[in-house]
Amino acid sequence: MHAKWLVRLETRLRGQAWVTALLVFIFLGQAGAVGAKTRERLVFDLKLGFVKGGEAILTIRDTTYNGKKAVDYHLKGRTTGVTDKVFKVDDVYESTVDAETYLPYRSVRNIRERKYRYYNEVFHFQDKDSIYSERTGGKKVPDNLTDILTVFFYFARNNMIEEINKGRTVVLPTLNGHDIQNIKIRFNGYEMVDTPMGPVESMVLSPVVDKGKVLKRSDGMKFYISKEGKIPVQLDFETRAGTLRALLVSYRINGKEQIK
Repeated sequence: MHAKWLVRLETRLRGQAWVTALLVFIFLGQAGAVGAKTRERLVFDLKLGFVKGGEAILTIRDTTYNGKKAVDYHLKGRTTGVTDKVFKVDDVYESTVDAETYLPYRSVRNIRERKYRYYNEVFHFQDKDSIYSERTGGKKVPDNLTDILTVFFYFARNNMIEEINKGRTVVLPTLNGHDIQNIKIRFNGYEMVDTPMGPVESMVLSPVVDKGKVLKRSDGMKFYISKEGKIPVQLDFETRAGTLRALLVSYRINGKEQIK
């Protein structure tokens, strides 16, 4: 029964590249980044309905990039068990960002999903509003371009939450693979989320997308990011076939587990 449910879901998701990117978000070769020191490590269980579908590991490191203080985000997401027989996802996302602005210097996307393969490395030149993509070459881009892995960290850590009221949206130009999209983020207020660490007050953010074959409604994705510490604690993705959920199960700071 679970296998048939997953096949129906895979059929609905097929061709929706942004779905994989946003799902795996909850979620080391470092060209140009040296002296990296692991600061935080977050592990998420991915569930499709009542079925554990995989795991995602997000590692955050303090580093330097071309002599400047930086932060490296490394995310690995993979399917497991029955889900792996249908999706076979083994994806890696990596971004190195400026330690003050949280704008990216470098973005890597390495996708392995069933027979599909995609790799791209992009270098950002924020002072020139331009990028260089290994797949498509150089081009001009919008000011303050983020990427699909760090857009929510950029939003949270730059206190953009203070700039919008509940129910309003902010638009951020975002690199996804080698394409640039305008990601609309809606702030839905604060909620207490039950986590293995206990109740956590979290800001609720929703990417606003077009409602289609997958989503029940345009705000069917919700990211819960802790008010204190600005870490993702849960992701809900409401599809017509059921709810995809990513739950934080392990959180280490400087090697010390925070979840008892």
